[in-house]
Order: sequence, then structure tokens, then C-alpha cells
Amino acid sequence: MSSKHGFALLGTIQATLIFTIMILMVPLPRIAREFGLDPSQLLLLSAAYGLSFSGLLLLGGRLADRHGGRRMLVVGLTVFAAASAAGALAPGFTVLTAVRFAQGLGAALTAPAAMALVRALFPAAAGYDRAMATWGGLSVLGATAGSLFSGAVTTWVSWRLTFLVPVLVALAGLALAPRLLPADPPRADTPPPLDVRGAVTATAGITAAGYGLVAAGERSWASAAVLVPLAAGLLLLIAFVLVERRAREPLLPPGFLRDTRRVTALAAIMMTAAGTALTFFLLALYLQQVRGWTPLRTSAAFVPYAAALVGSGRAAGPLIRRYGARAVTAGGLALGAAGLLLLAGLDVRSPYPTGLLPGLLLLPAGAGPAFAGATVLATAGVPRRRTGLAAGVMNTAMELGPTIGLAALMSVAATRSTPVAGYAAAFGAAGIGYALTGVAAALLLRARPVPNPPTTPLTPLTTKELSS
Repeated sequence: MSSKHGFALLGTIQATLIFTIMILMVPLPRIAREFGLDPSQLLLLSAAYGLSFSGLLLLGGRLADRHGGRRMLVVGLTVFAAASAAGALAPGFTVLTAVRFAQGLGAALTAPAAMALVRALFPAAAGYDRAMATWGGLSVLGATAGSLFSGAVTTWVSWRLTFLVPVLVALAGLALAPRLLPADPPRADTPPPLDVRGAVTATAGITAAGYGLVAAGERSWASAAVLVPLAAGLLLLIAFVLVERRAREPLLPPGFLRDTRRVTALAAIMMTAAGTALTFFLLALYLQQVRGWTPLRTSAAFVPYAAALVGSGRAAGPLIRRYGARAVTAGGLALGAAGLLLLAGLDVRSPYPTGLLPGLLLLPAGAGPAFAGATVLATAGVPRRRTGLAAGVMNTAMELGPTIGLAALMSVAATRSTPVAGYAAAFGAAGIGYALTGVAAALLLRARPVPNPPTTPLTPLTTKELSS
């Protein structure tokens, strides 16, 4: 069994989980016409996968730690494959939305298990940190690939076939897991009872609050449709904190987030993911609904974005080795902020070469290193027995970014009188958010300098290495 082959399989699965977030972004206008959806339904459909994914990740992480990474990977991929296959046959909005929620459930069980298996494949600290530097870039690359692929498939065939990739990858994972991934070690002790109350309150709280923010994209903040779920979510999350303080084996140990490195990393992951999702969501609407571009041409507009992302992802590892993960995270956020603020100049006649392309190059140039650096920080110093927990927390931040961040930024867009002015305002708010998060990371770096990682080169795993 080769650790590189196992990592290639897990990396493909992780990229596909994030890829699946984006597969409906470009086809959304076409789906809206086919099913007769109003804007609130469209936003809920775009957020459904992320709501269940983020809401259940803490539970998924603890299940991976409790029952073993490979076992939970198989369970998660089975659910993910079945839901994805159903998505291709969905007859209408209700079924398609339910499918997206079910996909999120499968992803929430799969993602922490995959990261726990990475830890098993690379038990040495240097090898694990090197793998994590690559892992962060895979997530952003998966989101970009999802947008490009969905545009091409929607143009040439049907948006329904975008669900084919999740199905095929899940089936490949199920077939190859016994051969390429380490078996779960037997537990010497009987695990304590699962923190069911914590799981219920965390899942319900994150989902309710996320739904309230989604509703805020189309309704007034003072409306019952926004206030009721937001208030319920807040109360449930407060209850979750109280439950965790008394639980024998808490879902999220109270001291886990006391590490300022980890908190900064999670904020950076959330903000980076929100800016990436916002860019794809808004520009897909802008280019198709305002400029009249086809889905294929819209996807082609993101090819330079993908190229910049691949380049910045390859550079992230050496940069982390030389300057440290915090400095790379802060610098990446600053560069991403510049890209978003350039996109904030959007208007109805913005030319692609000068109005969109500069932002589409700067944003991924910063997002790749920011994600890679933040992923290293989020998993640094975590004991092996809590790898699933760390993965659940990190992926929760990654999913809350596109889900809650997108909804909040869309509520900013709703304050403007025209759609394009709203898009520009949302890009500006995201750019400010990037900048503030980058400043916070830089100040933390100044207050608590972190020594560079060991001299073992922290370069990303290359395609050649993975295939050898």
C-alpha cells in the first residue's frame, strides 16, 4: 500500500466534496427557468448542500475519531453516491433541494474521515504538514473545477449530468478504499457514549442560523422569516456551549478553540471560502443575466482564475517553509482583498480584460496560499486521536464561508437599487472582510511569532509524486 496513492485517492475525494458545492452555481439561471424558481428558492437551493454539510461536520468528526476513518469514509461515500445519483433524476425544486441536503450529509461524514486517514498515512509531523499544505489547495481547486465543469456540461448536454462526477468518484472511493487506505486500528477501550445532545444542538443551531441568513438575502432583517430562525439558531448554539461544558466526551471540547493560531486559521478559511463562492455565484449571474453570456462562455471566463489558482497553490508550500504559515495566510488574504476590491468596480458594461480579469487573477493568487497556510495552522499540534475533530472544525469553517458568508454578503447586495450595483457592493464588503482578517492575522503574527517549520521542504505533493 503506497501512502502517495492513498493520498491521491483521499485528495480526489476531498476536492470532489468541494467541487459538488459549485456544480449548480453556473446552471442556476437555467434551473430557475426550468423549475420556475423565485430568488429565495434559488438562494436556498444554492445553500442547501452547505447547510447540511456544515451543520453535521462536528458530528462527522467525532464519529471518525470514535469508529475509525475508513469505516466512516465508506458510510459517508455510500450516502453521497446515492444522493448524487438521485440529483440527476430530480423532477423539481423540492426533490432537488432534498438531494442537496442529503449530499451534504454524506459529505459531512466523509470529509473528517478522509482527513483522519491522511493523518494515518503520514504519521510523522513533517509529512503530515506537507500533506496539509496540499490539502488546503485541493479544496479551492475543487470549487473552481466544479464551476468550469458545470458550465461546459450545461451547455453541451444538461445540468443533470453534473451529478455524474460525484457518483463516479464516490464509487471509485468505495472500490479502492480497502486496497489503498489503512484499516482502522482496534480500540482497546469501550468508547464513552456519543454526545447526542451536543450533536443535536450544534446541527440544529448552525442550520437554523444559516437558514436565517439565507432568508435575509431576499427579506428584511426585521421580518419573521429572518429573525425567528436566527434567534432559534443563536439560542441553540448557546445551549450547545452549555451542553459541552457538562458532557463526558464533548463533541467540541471547550479548550479546543483556545489556541489563537487555530481561531485565526478558521477565520481565514471561512473568509477565503466566502470570497471564492461569492465570486462564482455573482459573476455567473452577472455574465449570464446581465451580459447575456452562455454557460460555456461563463465557465471559460474562469479559466484564468483556475490557472492562477494552480500556480499559487504550487507556490504555497515553499512560501510556508520560508516565511511561516501565518505570514503566508496574512499575505494571501491581503492579495485576495485587492482582487475583490477590483471586482467592486463592476458595472453593466465592464469589459472583461480590464474590468474582470485583474480581479480574477489577484483573488486566486491570494486564496491559494491563504487556504494552504490556514490549513496548516488549523491542524498544527492536534493529537492523532482528535484528527477527526480538527477536520470537522476546519471543514465547518470551510462550509460556513460559502453558506453563511454568501448569504450575508447577498444581503448587502440587496440594499442597492440595481442588481449590478448590489453585486459591486457585495464584492466591496468581501474585500473589506478579507483585509480585516488579514490584518488580524498579521497582528497575531507580530504578537506571537511562530518559528519556521522544520527544514524538511514543505513543498506540495506533485502530480508526478502522487502517481509514482
